[in-house]
Amino acid sequence: MIDSDMSCIFVILGGTGDLTKKKLIPAIYKLFVDKKVSDNFAIVSVGRRKLSHQEYREKMEKNTIKYGDNEFNKAGWDEFSRKLYYSNFDLLTDNMGYSKLGLFLESLDESKDTKGNRIYYLAVGPNMFVPIVRNLKDNKMIENLDSWQRIIIEKPFGSSLETARELQKSLLELISEDKIFRIDHYLGKEMIQNIVAIRFSNSIFESLWNHKYIDNIQINSLETIGVESRGHYYEKSGILRDMLQSHILQMLALTCMEPPVKLDADSIRDEKVKVLKSLQLFDRAAAEGNIILGQYYGDDNVPGYRDEKDVDKNSTVPTYIALKTGIRNYRWGGVPIYIRAGKRLNKKNSEIIIQFKKLPGIDVYDEYKNIEPDYLTVKIQPDEGIKFQININKPDDEGLLEKVEMDYCQTCRYEINSPKAYERLILEAIKNKPSLFTRWDEVETSWEYIDSIEKSISKLDLNFPNYKVGSIGPKDAYLLMSGTKAYKDDGVDSYEDI
Repeated sequence: MIDSDMSCIFVILGGTGDLTKKKLIPAIYKLFVDKKVSDNFAIVSVGRRKLSHQEYREKMEKNTIKYGDNEFNKAGWDEFSRKLYYSNFDLLTDNMGYSKLGLFLESLDESKDTKGNRIYYLAVGPNMFVPIVRNLKDNKMIENLDSWQRIIIEKPFGSSLETARELQKSLLELISEDKIFRIDHYLGKEMIQNIVAIRFSNSIFESLWNHKYIDNIQINSLETIGVESRGHYYEKSGILRDMLQSHILQMLALTCMEPPVKLDADSIRDEKVKVLKSLQLFDRAAAEGNIILGQYYGDDNVPGYRDEKDVDKNSTVPTYIALKTGIRNYRWGGVPIYIRAGKRLNKKNSEIIIQFKKLPGIDVYDEYKNIEPDYLTVKIQPDEGIKFQININKPDDEGLLEKVEMDYCQTCRYEINSPKAYERLILEAIKNKPSLFTRWDEVETSWEYIDSIEKSISKLDLNFPNYKVGSIGPKDAYLLMSGTKAYKDDGVDSYEDI
């Protein structure tokens, strides 16, 4: 049920960390200056550092100027900062700190008319989720029946199927599922949401959206950066947990799901779960030749993965994956799905490519024998939009064909007004609109798939590191991905080109 009353206190638990200063405070500030949050609103950040309200405000002002995506408005910030507060105590051990926080929030309810409504954003590691929620419950901060309380938690939700189930069980002993908002910032990106609109509001696409007309699907999520300061985290996650389990499987599910009964949260998530349950699980035999893993090595200017801070010098954690998978259902039977994700690659690019089949019998025309197939590309980042590639006659060239692209750039058209991912997701949580957050059964089914990959590759001989920073990835990935548009666009025509 969508809440019409958006009055609330937004409590950030982990108020001095990178996520808060780089993403959360700049996003909430932008929502405030755009007048998208209620006048009856306040933000309380909690951290261990001893800071006054004013010291915290000054630090967050500098961070918002540095990390915010929009032009900074000093007058707007001054007004916003009067709603920003700070409290310091240890989130794991200081029960008295929670008690004092509860009293402070109640005082803000009186002065700001926030009516006991709360968003608790856990901007902390997953090992702290349960202790924090337990402390909130013990201090009667998430059980007010006359108002609403919600908890937002970041990925990763567990580190395996077993740990995810343990975490879910522990949380449900403290709070109901409908109060848990599992955030994946990819779901807040404009073009991720547009996948549903592209598919179900355009007859030209939905009527062709099946194994009869689609040759393959390609999902790419490439980064030019390394692990930076997240070496400790990445040693535990790797590319499978960091990208595949969350972002990429969500993109796949939205692309391949059946039409939902309604465009509400549960109907969409019901269909996504069906896709995830239909994914072909891997065993050792299926993994051979269908999963390529990689880890980057450095050059004179850029460190390799094993040279990054907090990374084991002999680490076998993958920073790249290419795989070929499929969905076992009537719509997608026989359609290969290629997934590629990695760090320190030659470009930053997230996209979904739909490659259509060539027309049956087209090779009877000599002029058409070597034409490119048609492609629909959903561009997610850095540019947002869609691109549709078709073939037309090349003028004055004896009927030969050339490819042309109909390119819609949403970033170009709406860059100023388009909300960023965290802005959108925070606002959706305040409104109690959970469709952009992952439900437990989505998380559980995703982990079942990832666990099958983990088990199937556990005995593979990993010759790491095996790709250079700034390259297209491991050479062996060409054997799997050579027929995809992504490799063709990078000018890779042979194994030796890599």
